[in-house]
Amino acid sequence: MGHRNILIAILLGAALAAGFFAAAKLNRLTELRSAFIIPEPIELPDFSLLDHTNRPVNADTFRGQWDLVFFGFTNCPDICPTTLRALASIKRELESTGSEKTPRIVLVSVDPERDTPAVLGQYMDYFGQDNLAITGQIDEIIKLTTALGIYFKKTVVDGDNYSVDHSAAVLLINPDGEFSALFRAPHLLADYVNDLPAIMGGR
Repeated sequence: MGHRNILIAILLGAALAAGFFAAAKLNRLTELRSAFIIPEPIELPDFSLLDHTNRPVNADTFRGQWDLVFFGFTNCPDICPTTLRALASIKRELESTGSEKTPRIVLVSVDPERDTPAVLGQYMDYFGQDNLAITGQIDEIIKLTTALGIYFKKTVVDGDNYSVDHSAAVLLINPDGEFSALFRAPHLLADYVNDLPAIMGGR
């Protein structure tokens, strides 16, 4: 076989292998139960916030690991604690099954007026270890929510009392710091345990 034919054979083999792996990945992802894959992952914008230990947070904070990100607030009566408990259970289940990749749970406050770093730190302790909570200036939070399509709005309840309406979705950020998948409510353990390994295993 001539050099040209050998090269053609190598290129053909590489193309077939690439097609095989792409098909295998597609088959895994078509079996997802509730996750929506972002066709072109979205890079996080430039922003400057604080975590629950007063350390700076920016886009680089989300590089190097998988993150499940939820936008909520500590005075939320139902959706936020319910969602965070579900995420904590999901993380424990993945750890118990020996998953090589376990995402970090991240709460971004949409009520920075009340959610100081200290308040967030105490709150997140209820949902396990190694979590991350984020707060800061409202303009910086809006940079993040706008880029990721997250809705929130402060609503007056009675006098000085207020609540915050917000999206109930959970976002999956990949190790490159990109928004790569979205989970809509209800946040069911079985769905996440099925979907997360399929998505994370593709990298």
